[in-house]
Amino acid sequence: MRKRAIILSTAITFGFIAVVFRLVDIMLFNHEWFSAKARFQQVRKEMIPVKRGIIFDRRGRELAINLDTESIYCDPSEITSPDKVASALSERINQKPEIILAKLNTDRRFNWIERKVDIEYVQGIKDLKLKGIGFAPEVKRYYPKGSLASHVIGFVNVDNNGLEGVEQRYDRYLASRSEKAYVFRDAKGNVLSDGQGFSLSREIKGNNLVLTIDEGLQYILEKNLDAAYLHWKAASATAIMMDPYTGEILAMANRPTFDINDPSNAAPNQRRNRAITDCYEPGSTFKIIVGTAALEEGIVNPDTKFDCSAGYIEVGGKRIKDDHRHGVLSFKEVIQKSSNVGTIKIGLNLGRERLYEYIKRFGFGEKTGIDVAGEVSGWVYSPSKWSGTSIGAISIGQEVAVTPLQVLRAYAAIANGGFLVRPYVVSEVKSPEGNTVYKINPEAKRILSEKTANVFREILKTVTEEGGTALEAAVDGNQVAGKTGTAQLIDPKTKRYSREKFVSSFVGFVPADKPKIAMIIVIHEPKGQIYGGVVAAPVFRKIASESLSYLSVPRDDSGEKGLLMVSKNSADK
Repeated sequence: MRKRAIILSTAITFGFIAVVFRLVDIMLFNHEWFSAKARFQQVRKEMIPVKRGIIFDRRGRELAINLDTESIYCDPSEITSPDKVASALSERINQKPEIILAKLNTDRRFNWIERKVDIEYVQGIKDLKLKGIGFAPEVKRYYPKGSLASHVIGFVNVDNNGLEGVEQRYDRYLASRSEKAYVFRDAKGNVLSDGQGFSLSREIKGNNLVLTIDEGLQYILEKNLDAAYLHWKAASATAIMMDPYTGEILAMANRPTFDINDPSNAAPNQRRNRAITDCYEPGSTFKIIVGTAALEEGIVNPDTKFDCSAGYIEVGGKRIKDDHRHGVLSFKEVIQKSSNVGTIKIGLNLGRERLYEYIKRFGFGEKTGIDVAGEVSGWVYSPSKWSGTSIGAISIGQEVAVTPLQVLRAYAAIANGGFLVRPYVVSEVKSPEGNTVYKINPEAKRILSEKTANVFREILKTVTEEGGTALEAAVDGNQVAGKTGTAQLIDPKTKRYSREKFVSSFVGFVPADKPKIAMIIVIHEPKGQIYGGVVAAPVFRKIASESLSYLSVPRDDSGEKGLLMVSKNSADK
């Protein structure tokens, strides 16, 4: 027994000595090596989720928000049965097993399986308790109104980086820089503690955007644009509504459109903001340039006469016709009836240099400066590059390329008394605490005298009255000033103007004397009708009528005189 006790005591003593030597080796001689190995196994560097700022409409309604989600990742080195894991995951995240299996069979220690999965699906995967499968909290961008104002708002990629619209243009305000936390986890991956004072539960928020867009007006505009787009079986359509005094875009839409919650399934032509990216020849809506220039230069007055009885005019060896033959027209009637002959005669009196000067004065051939990504400048050739027919063609809106926004801005200058404004869609950037970080100051420069703007406004009123080309644009109770446009498209095969494809448009403002809104409607390649007064003008009327009611704008004929006029009109009917 004593011999056994000595052997056992000796074994225990040597065991303790071995443990002590091992501890000394670990704690003193190889401390750094073992500490580094422990950190590698226990400590992980993880990103604290960043929440992009909220996007609001002008009345504080949310157009872009954030949802809490989780992303699924794997550590292939910890997975012993990749086939079983791939099969189990594919049933729950709607991804092919072979795609998941390829992510599991790698030498990497980290691979994403699926990004930003809805919480309800994540819980089912967590219940499987699959070894080597982990979950990381993330934030998903969500647009509660679906496709509403899609071309203005834009969208983000899977990493929440802005790709289109204000999401891209104001990305540096919306997205704060993310921070990293060093997290201690146990063998099962559970968080033990956060390092260096960081907390994974802490939120990092970006700044919020307040748009000039009004959700109500945007809905009215899109609803009626949709109806016209479908009714005329058009190739595309655009509508923009703006405050003519400030340049604030109240609504902007294009057809076709797309759901910004699912941009990957939209074709490029659906995502394009045609209001600022697509150029076209404006046709008769461009006659505003010749008209205002002639008035400003004192070449004409509203009663100046022009003989248009021939029904055509020769310019540079080319005959340009009117749609309908007219007799002798006053300047006022030339605009009202949209006479090509009369307009070209005015352009010839104005001359190349002055015509070009006013084209540039109205901002054509240059970007408007709107704060949405993707704007183009269009083009206008200098007089040195004009042909013999150019002065005639340009006077009536040919041989120039413009965007719908450029045309609308030009008409806003008539509506506001002669100022060219800079359009914008973001009015203010606010911090998460509600403090103003950045505020837009409206920009405007005078390009016409107030007298010229007022005289031409009176002329544009007659376009929607008896004898004008846009009776269908007239709004019950409020006077409309505006102009129709019907422009031929170039046939890509023949390189000549097509006899079948047209752009129909109407641009104007209402109420004419104290405008609340300026608006343009552009319908590309309508089927069945081609004239702006038939295709686009009724769309303007419907949108304007509903919008004025929404904005509680009083009728021009309100009051005792107005009531008598309404009674008389009712009796006449």
